[in-house]
Amino acid sequence: MLRRMRSFMRVLSGRIGPWWIGRLAGVAMGLLGGGGMARGGGDSGVGAFDYVRDLKPFVMDYCIACHGKERPRAQIDLESVPPAGIVLSNRDVWDKVRHVIESREMPPENRRQPSEFDRQATARLIGDELERLEAALPPTAGLVTLRRLNRNEYRNTIRDLLGVDYEVHGEFPHDESGYGFDNIGDVLSLPPMLFEKYLAAAEEIARRTIVTEDPARQRVKRLPAGAFSTEADAISTLEEEIWGFYREGEIVTVHAFAKAGDYILRLGAYGEQAGSELPKMGVGLGGREIHVQSVRALEGRPETFEVPIRIEEAGPQRLSVSYLNNFNTDGDRNVFMTSFEVLGPLGAEEESYPESHRRVLPRRPLAGEEATVAAEALRSLVSRAYRRPAKDEEVRRLVGLVEQVRKDGASFEEGMRLALQAVLVSPHFLYRWELDPEPLGPGEERALNDYEVASRLSYFLWSSMPDDALLAVAAEGRLTEPDVLVRETKRMLRDPKARALVEHFGGQWLQIRNLEEAEPDPLIFPGWGPELREAMKAEAEMFLWALIQEDRPIQSLLDADFTYLNERLARHYGMEGVEGEAFRRVTLPAGSARGGVLTMGSVLTVTSVPTRTAPVLRGKWILEQILGTPPPPPPPDVPAIEEGEEASKTATLRQRLELHRSKPECMTCHQRMDPLGFALENFDAVGAWREMDGVHPIDNTAELPGGRTFVGAAGLKEVLRSNEEFPRALTSKLLTYALGRGLQVYDRRAVRGILENLEKNGFKFSSLVLEVVASDPFLKRQPEPAIHDQHASLHP
Repeated sequence: MLRRMRSFMRVLSGRIGPWWIGRLAGVAMGLLGGGGMARGGGDSGVGAFDYVRDLKPFVMDYCIACHGKERPRAQIDLESVPPAGIVLSNRDVWDKVRHVIESREMPPENRRQPSEFDRQATARLIGDELERLEAALPPTAGLVTLRRLNRNEYRNTIRDLLGVDYEVHGEFPHDESGYGFDNIGDVLSLPPMLFEKYLAAAEEIARRTIVTEDPARQRVKRLPAGAFSTEADAISTLEEEIWGFYREGEIVTVHAFAKAGDYILRLGAYGEQAGSELPKMGVGLGGREIHVQSVRALEGRPETFEVPIRIEEAGPQRLSVSYLNNFNTDGDRNVFMTSFEVLGPLGAEEESYPESHRRVLPRRPLAGEEATVAAEALRSLVSRAYRRPAKDEEVRRLVGLVEQVRKDGASFEEGMRLALQAVLVSPHFLYRWELDPEPLGPGEERALNDYEVASRLSYFLWSSMPDDALLAVAAEGRLTEPDVLVRETKRMLRDPKARALVEHFGGQWLQIRNLEEAEPDPLIFPGWGPELREAMKAEAEMFLWALIQEDRPIQSLLDADFTYLNERLARHYGMEGVEGEAFRRVTLPAGSARGGVLTMGSVLTVTSVPTRTAPVLRGKWILEQILGTPPPPPPPDVPAIEEGEEASKTATLRQRLELHRSKPECMTCHQRMDPLGFALENFDAVGAWREMDGVHPIDNTAELPGGRTFVGAAGLKEVLRSNEEFPRALTSKLLTYALGRGLQVYDRRAVRGILENLEKNGFKFSSLVLEVVASDPFLKRQPEPAIHDQHASLHP
């Protein structure tokens, strides 16, 4: 058998590298000796991974010329690998090495190439060893830094807590981003200027929320003399506040009644007496006289009388006051109206408060029960604002604040305003707290309680606080039951508030937010403007929302047979049959170049420069956002491609880029990026279709490292749909957004588990969300000291 094995090695020697011959021989000898291949059994086994024996020869032959310690390209130095070989502190580096070897991106085209067997075997060897080391790590949920609400979360939380829409974008500074998102705890600091903004916002929001005036006084609408008019010459105003009726006639006004219901018209009047009758005034509603009043009072002592009325339907109504019995035979009888008020609607004292007020103060306290009502209201408010049950001490302190304000002579409502301000600047409101009830030891972790899970879930899907239904389930202690968690997650995905996932996750993942800053050259693209910008943004958001609501496979993001258009955007795309400003769902014809996010105007615009398309930027965007394999930063001394009118006349943009990528320092990255961008060259810098680039026909053919070719957007979408890196990249980005932290080595096991179940469920979007929500990183946490001690090598 040994003779046959040696013969087999000689046959292979022309096809594989000498280090693989040595490794196979070692394995064979181990098998002959009955020991087998030791995977993870220490360094003593014949088959155990050994960097010097198994991998270093390949690195020295094919990698070290560009990735040595003297001047490592892409800042990857493989010459200085620690003696222990592949360790977790180098995990990301070796994962990139595995990827570029397996995908034939390395070695560069102008370098000596390994055989296909050597290439794939080396990639598998690296992958197997990384998985072995990764599996040896104890399961770790990871730590999420105490997270401040970002400004979008703050606005949404205020809206859902109080019913007040407080515009934050003009008040608060931009939030910093990390790992592509602005909800990452590590970067959400609280500088003094922002805290001052929070103080000012709390004061303004409390003012808008709680009404401090007596509601009965609020329901009285005084109509000034100037609100009335008349066509009678003998009726006029005195001192601009009193109407004098010297002859028979009327004054009229139109008053808008906010609600149907019972009201009272309250008039003040006095008269000048003459003859045998008292002066008589008539009150009219809607052109019909409804009441006649005799006026006994004299000047200086006006009387007040009330006229009850019923308003059947809210809206404007004609009101009139008339003088009915003028007399001037023996003396002069006149009447004067000193005031006119509308009271009501009656029986709606609590309803007269705005909804925001009633959310904080559902009822008015009677005399002597102010402290009780304050405690009831503040316990409810704090429990919702802090996203967990209020503590007795917290409520006592806030009630004491209300009582102190009252002792200083202010009203109960003013005291509640101040208490609300205190709640809104509390760290328990401004931050999402996940504090361990007891200290955890090294390597320990704990399951989040139901309220913490409710908060994570609502800010993940809604960018806002949990609603009453979610808090009720958390109060029952049932939210972390798997079937209940699935039910609540699906309910929340169906809620319109889940559009926040489109706006804040989708907008940042696809970088649609950058559309606000895009400024295409108006001389080159005269059709560009605010209307087109907004239409592009609406198309992307409506498309993403449809994928969520219809629970389509995530691959539909890359290619779909429909989109959403209005007339302006359809005209920009060169499509007919869409009229009007309203958006509608449009089925794309077979063979259409459109379909999916890659060919939307929003994405194509943000991946261009103001004067032209940018295949490099588009290719880089695909690598980063779609495949999760970003290229390294370019070398600092590489010149830009030749620009200008003369350059464009003599060579196409593609030709100039190909000249650029021919430079050794540029070739490696550009052979990955450029083909992806070239496939989209039929779309100009603002996403309109074109066949020519100036005087040059468009060449949209592309070839990837390794020789795979494709044509245009359709070919590109086919390549990306079949690429297993897309589900992994989307999963990693959604998990990052859901957790509010960057993923670490110990999260890769969770990502693999999500992907396995995602594939079993047909890659449905709801399945991706449900798997993220059910994962250990989402439902558990580990304290910082334990992570620091256990994985210190991850953070050199």
